[in-house]
Amino acid sequence: MKAKHSILGLMALFTVILSGFTTVKNQNDPISITAVFDGKEDYGYNFIATEDDLEYTVTFHKVNEDILKTFDLNSEKLIGSKFKITYTSKIVVTKDEDGYDYEEEINTIIKLQKL
Repeated sequence: MKAKHSILGLMALFTVILSGFTTVKNQNDPISITAVFDGKEDYGYNFIATEDDLEYTVTFHKVNEDILKTFDLNSEKLIGSKFKITYTSKIVVTKDEDGYDYEEEINTIIKLQKL
């Protein structure tokens, strides 16, 4: 009986230790960034963000309709405007024409605040 308790204790300890090394991001967790609107393309809305003095483009494929009623991201009027963007990110896996898995990250703006 002591051996059974010892094994269960070791398994619990092992699980706790391993959980410290594993980070899983929930795809539904909102993410917030500050970025400058760079315009709309056929594939989505582009924003330029800066982190550690490096600029990178974040493309948003979807925007909640209420946001588009407030901010006309389809025109060029807001290009260069700075925003706080809250969004969700989802990985969609599809098969390409050769049968290989293709992962695409779909970013959806759920909140937009002009700064």
